[in-house]
Amino acid sequence: MKLRIQNGRLIDPSQDINAVVDLFIENQKVVAIGEAPDGFENADILDAAGQWILPGLVDVAVSLREPGFTQKGTIASEGRAAVSGGVTTLVCPPNTRPIVDTSSVAALIQDKADEAGMANVFPLGALTQGLAGEQLSNMVGLTEAGCIALSNHRNPMASTKVLSRALEYAATHDLLVVFHPDETSLSEGGCAHEGLMSTMHGLAGIPEEAETIALMRDLLLVEKTGVRAHFARLSCAKSIEMIADAKASGLDVTADVALHNLLLTDQVLDNFDGHYHVLPPLRSDEDRLTLIEGIKAGVISAICSDHQPHEKMAKIAPFAATEPGMANVEIILPLAMQLMDEGDLDFATVLQCLTSGPAACFGLEAGSLAVGSFADFILFDSTARWTWSYEGRKTKGHNSPYFGDELVGRVMSTYISGQRVYQVV
Repeated sequence: MKLRIQNGRLIDPSQDINAVVDLFIENQKVVAIGEAPDGFENADILDAAGQWILPGLVDVAVSLREPGFTQKGTIASEGRAAVSGGVTTLVCPPNTRPIVDTSSVAALIQDKADEAGMANVFPLGALTQGLAGEQLSNMVGLTEAGCIALSNHRNPMASTKVLSRALEYAATHDLLVVFHPDETSLSEGGCAHEGLMSTMHGLAGIPEEAETIALMRDLLLVEKTGVRAHFARLSCAKSIEMIADAKASGLDVTADVALHNLLLTDQVLDNFDGHYHVLPPLRSDEDRLTLIEGIKAGVISAICSDHQPHEKMAKIAPFAATEPGMANVEIILPLAMQLMDEGDLDFATVLQCLTSGPAACFGLEAGSLAVGSFADFILFDSTARWTWSYEGRKTKGHNSPYFGDELVGRVMSTYISGQRVYQVV
């Protein structure tokens, strides 16, 4: 199959391209940009006039919920949600039921993803058996089964000694470990950022130290063991300073941030809306602005949706009793556009953190439309105004504060390996 995409504006930060040029695709890959290659004849024509041609988004935090929690979401439903949001490659956490601590569970997820025919899915494997933090998992076996990194998610380790041994083993085999820094003795029972808002509203607070103390321990162990490390969902200003220092000292570390922590602060807790209950919590505006500065400085390499679909009942309770998480993968790009609209970040920087940045963190061949790359791309109307309705959602999740909001910018179609997998009807 040959495809020529013409009249669209190609924006690809990995190549520093932002221009109206033609894109040529053959045998699932990009074969040329600008001028047709020799022998490129009888191609299908796709007119992208008035639209942006963007690399498919790479989201390193999409909970598919399957196996085990299909009342919240399935690989098929959340895969549809992902591609409707322009996500062509996603990483899913190991906290399914059963846990992704065996090769068979990792294979099941990938087989179901292939069957669904939506986004490219890469699971994380559990760092310890059952995520219990005690016995090490078969890390090498999990990576051979397709897991691209190991993580204990937000589950605590039994001891620092167990963590150290896990990192030593991972380093020996050059495996990537994903950390969610959280000192549970400080965060347990908390549901909101520890500060004025939590105090005023009688909500149990989670201090920034719950993140930074754990982060300091983890960085010391990374330095000791030499393991490759990625720090997930950082939320506070001090964490950015610590990661910057670690990078400057030569540690092989990367970091990401959830999009909602760039857009929202604990000020939204005024109405006790459980849709804003997330972990780590929405923090102060100072923290939010420092996270943005961390992106500008290259300290944070990736922005993710941290998509966590829940059934309706999970959010119908007093704030502290609701289950944490938002389901926003379908609207990750229009939400990210708000960062540009408010002058916080330019679009090229935002797009890089949604494409080639996260791909580089996890060693994925994605997030770029360079010649030779797989033709994973989206057509995006940056001026479209539309309302994301509860009834029109693709996710099974009921938990988003953005239902009913008018958004600017819409993914019109999504292609994986040159084949269309989604189009606005």
